[in-house]
Amino acid sequence: MMKFDVAAIREQFPILKREVDGNPLVYLDNAASTQKPQCVIDALVGYYTQCNSNVHRGAHRLADEATKEFESARDIIKQFINAPHREEVIWTSGTTESLNIIAHGMREKLQHGDEVIVTEMEHHANIVTWQQACRYAGASLKVVPVSEQGELDLNVFEALLSVKTKLVAFPHVSNALGTVNPVHWLTKKAKEVGALVSIDGAQGIAHGGVDVQDIGCDFYSFSGHKIYAPMGVGVMWGKKDVLETWPVWQTGGEMISTVTLEKATWNTLPYRFEAGTPNVGDAIAFGAAIKWFCEFDLQEVQAHEQQLMARATELASAFDGLTIVGNAKEKIGALSFVLDCGHPADVGFLLDRQGFAIRTGDHCAQPLMSRFNVPGTARVSFAIYNTLEEVDAFFDALKKVRMMLA
Repeated sequence: MMKFDVAAIREQFPILKREVDGNPLVYLDNAASTQKPQCVIDALVGYYTQCNSNVHRGAHRLADEATKEFESARDIIKQFINAPHREEVIWTSGTTESLNIIAHGMREKLQHGDEVIVTEMEHHANIVTWQQACRYAGASLKVVPVSEQGELDLNVFEALLSVKTKLVAFPHVSNALGTVNPVHWLTKKAKEVGALVSIDGAQGIAHGGVDVQDIGCDFYSFSGHKIYAPMGVGVMWGKKDVLETWPVWQTGGEMISTVTLEKATWNTLPYRFEAGTPNVGDAIAFGAAIKWFCEFDLQEVQAHEQQLMARATELASAFDGLTIVGNAKEKIGALSFVLDCGHPADVGFLLDRQGFAIRTGDHCAQPLMSRFNVPGTARVSFAIYNTLEEVDAFFDALKKVRMMLA
């Protein structure tokens, strides 16, 4: 196991050495996408320079090597999330596609009068998908509200559950607020009425410790680029017995078993959900990212990130004219706020001039922004390579921004 040394970790990320307008880059937009360590970059380059080939099909050395690496990455993901079976790990382009596969299949199972439950804190990818599925099937979409603290109203959630509830969808962690939802409890309650459970794990996966068997959900979706892997690759994990009855998503090569001019039959899991040429290089690099991440003690990583959150929350709470949006008891990774003297977009622009990379806007969560009556927020979000010194420097820079906007 690798020693947890932030300075040494930072040395593994080439991009952290660059400057922005003569200022050292301080990257605090990790909930949007994390940076990549050199070993992940090397894995991607290694694929394209050593074994670039399609998988499962070629009768030559490059195809064999690419297939071995591709399937090895699947095994790494399986172990990381404690999935019971490797064929439950479905490669996708990311969380959004994963959620669309689930919703597309569910719309064929829903009937008029059925209900799907989502929450007010969803990323658009986990609400628009269900709006469409319910509209297609004539089902109803029910919404769990969010409290002033940025937590789900669990009493309303329980009240919404009924025999009509066929699926419950919610985020593990809110991308906009950093709220950590009680996924075990939510899943247990949904199961009591026989509902399927789909979790948007885009933000949850980034902090490790996901155990799909322990949670008990039916689906868990996430993206590689949230946890130090490349963009364009993700995973839809689903229980084997559920996936075996799930309608296919796309059709074409790889996902078929037999094809005649009249009909086709589908391949076994996981391949029936992986039509066409997969994103081989990025999947291999995804495996490299998880392998790298697992070299650290997870408790040390989480303790470090909580320390960053605690410092940021302390400084934000004492900052004149700043309002934190979302003060949930359980938070990790992200802090959203507004200033009384300027639009979040202006705040982000002026911080960028000082070398600070943050996210501003509605964070693909417009219903949540409406709930808090704000057009958007400024959001800082943390990763393994961030430091307390960067947090302190950020709030020093924010003071300058406030002086410019006041």
